[in-house]
Amino acid sequence: MADIDELFHDWDGRRMLCAAELDQSGGNDLDSVQSGLERAAERGEVLSLYAHDPGHTVSLERLESVLASARALGLDFVTYDDLAAGGPPRAGLSLSFDDAHVDDWFAMRPLLASYGARVTFFVTRYDRLSEDRRAELHQLAGDGHAIEAHGLRHLIAPDYVEENGLAAYMKDEALPSIDLLRADGFDPVAFAYPYGRRTGELDRPAPALGHLHHREPAGHRSVSRVNIGRSASNRSR
Repeated sequence: MADIDELFHDWDGRRMLCAAELDQSGGNDLDSVQSGLERAAERGEVLSLYAHDPGHTVSLERLESVLASARALGLDFVTYDDLAAGGPPRAGLSLSFDDAHVDDWFAMRPLLASYGARVTFFVTRYDRLSEDRRAELHQLAGDGHAIEAHGLRHLIAPDYVEENGLAAYMKDEALPSIDLLRADGFDPVAFAYPYGRRTGELDRPAPALGHLHHREPAGHRSVSRVNIGRSASNRSR
């Protein structure tokens, strides 16, 4: 992992970011993750990792091992909100969780708190969450975690664009997921493409919306992220 430059952010203003999968199915063993954490500590960079459902797609023991290693190396825990803000520069770990496993995310609070860890939750299908689960997300935000957008229906972006057009994808999938979070009091600054699937055509509207994508590095499972940025926070959609 340490030799995949795309996984590291060095606070240079770049808004095209990448993350390696921490789920057991991702194929990144803990030795590889450790090498990435050590590089981040040595170079003052931020390593980005992502998973989905703690206790299911990634074991709590595996998560705790990564959190403990990050703390032992003196890494800060960095959210996508911190990355969008641009600093101050420091060595860190950006850990995120995708989809809508809100109950399991919430149950992980004691583990995160025991390491002083702040993470990012990329949420999909927000409109279908119960009031109790929305309240859990607000409590997670109150703990210092970031709540970000992951699509309205978790659609595969290239497939939807091919069938319906780019404007339809933005109108039907990307922007509603952002707007729903804002309407409920969150302040999303990043978007994660479901399944990490995106194309050059999807990249082109990004500057006009104030956000950019990253590419997916070869040899590692990863997820595409889009930094929405503060400049788009008051955009009327």
